[in-house]
Amino acid sequence: MDYRDIPRSSDYERKILPLREQARVRDSWLRHRLETVLPKAMAREGFDMWIVVCREYNEDPVFLTLMPATVMAARRRTMLVFYRRPDGTVERLILSRTGGGRDGLYSSAWNPDTEDQWEALAKVVRERDPKSIGINISETFAFGDGLSCTEHRLLSEALGEKYMARARGAERLAVGWLEERTEQEIAAYPGIVQIAHGIVKEAFSSRVVHPGIATANDIGWWMRQRMSDLGLRAWFHSNVSVQRRGATQVDPDDPILPGDVLHCDMGFIYLGLATDVQQLAYVLRPGERDAPFGLRALLAAGNRLQDIHAGEFVEGRTGNEILAATLEKAVAEGLVPCVYSHPLGFHGHGAGPTIGLYDQQQGVPGRGDYELRENTCYAMELNVKAPVPEWDDQVVTAALEEDIVFKDGKVRFLDGRQKAFHLIR
Repeated sequence: MDYRDIPRSSDYERKILPLREQARVRDSWLRHRLETVLPKAMAREGFDMWIVVCREYNEDPVFLTLMPATVMAARRRTMLVFYRRPDGTVERLILSRTGGGRDGLYSSAWNPDTEDQWEALAKVVRERDPKSIGINISETFAFGDGLSCTEHRLLSEALGEKYMARARGAERLAVGWLEERTEQEIAAYPGIVQIAHGIVKEAFSSRVVHPGIATANDIGWWMRQRMSDLGLRAWFHSNVSVQRRGATQVDPDDPILPGDVLHCDMGFIYLGLATDVQQLAYVLRPGERDAPFGLRALLAAGNRLQDIHAGEFVEGRTGNEILAATLEKAVAEGLVPCVYSHPLGFHGHGAGPTIGLYDQQQGVPGRGDYELRENTCYAMELNVKAPVPEWDDQVVTAALEEDIVFKDGKVRFLDGRQKAFHLIR
């Protein structure tokens, strides 16, 4: 089915800025981040210099987050050098054939007409003589492992033994740069999540879902198309699934029927920030005005798990510690929990502590050992299971995902959370 011709008049789409205005906002945020977040992260992790080197279409995961909105690739080879001066400020240099010094964010440190690029980089390093150099190599975080094998070899040759002996993996610096949200970003994030909630609300309505005709795949593609029509970049394919009384599994291409429970998982990136949302809907049977009590009780149990999980967010705790504390308390209350929350920011599965994976409820070595920091955002992703009396005690899963910020020692839902089923009449 093709749902693209449905007339639309939605408050949420009015929040989406024209492309040029989006770029202006993103670049103003970037300048502020380079002047505040980066110096703090470099000082905390003990680096005098950070070198980011990558080639076109093999960009380092941090590269585009460090560049203005008009830069969409590294263009041949681009080198970025960040040098922390004695006064704590950070000098920002770029060695690139194109885009050097663009928008005043970086000073150009290479004349391609007169010198070799690697020799120019070596000169920059020698002149500043840093005692500690960060390079993006990591076994734990992909975000800190963006230096390719070839670029590492060429960098080693250019800097020589003296300066490569001072180089070490900058994984914690890369993660620190990516995970921290500024006041401006935190202020804007609720409106971004409101767009995601608006799309879900519209998708889980009788305007889109025609029982007996529409399928789960139809609705998933409708969400994907809706995001595309609005100029939003989906970072994964929208998924809709069905739970049905008496059925162990429902084919996503089978028509949706009255009495079905629908679940969606969708997310996009807007203004450089990602959303990730999972919510539930119920297709009313003739004469029904709400979902059965057992289903509503299950959703309430999911909300309770969210409350427990939020209470275990404590600055300095690792992701594994938050996971263990949440599960222990939830089980003690009689819930059947599964928690798999993840950082959210420039990337959907973002930089920061992993708080469980759906198939690793004992903790995640490495990524789960990273600690929680202030001014960071997460997709609180989890589920609970319980038998539903109205479904002959069939076990039903309530999988929920809402976007949150951890600030001032507390968790706040960026645009609220689902407490009642979307009802499709």
